[in-house]
Amino acid sequence: MWQQFINWISKNNSTCPFQEHIGISCPGCGFQSSLIALLKGNLIESIKLYPALLPILATLSLLLVHINFKLSWGTKGIKILFTLSVILILFNYFHKLSI
Repeated sequence: MWQQFINWISKNNSTCPFQEHIGISCPGCGFQSSLIALLKGNLIESIKLYPALLPILATLSLLLVHINFKLSWGTKGIKILFTLSVILILFNYFHKLSI
C-alpha cells in the first residue's frame, strides 16, 4: 500500500507554474521531488534535491506538538527551525540560479 501511495504521488507530480511561464525555478522547486525521494527512503537524494525539506517538516511537526502540548521551549524552537528553513530555501534558490 505504501508503494502504491508513492507511485501515485510520483505519477501525479505537478509542474511549477512559475518555471513553466517565466522559465526560471521558484524557491519551492524541488520540494515535491525531494519529498518523494524521502518517502522512498533516499535521504541523501532528498537533501540534494531540496535541502530545506527536513527543517520544514521538523518545523511543522514541532508546531503541531506545541499547539497540543504547550511546550515551554516550543515557540523558540519553531522560530529557530523556521529561520533555518528560510535560510536553506534562499541558499538553495540562489545556488540553482547561479548554475
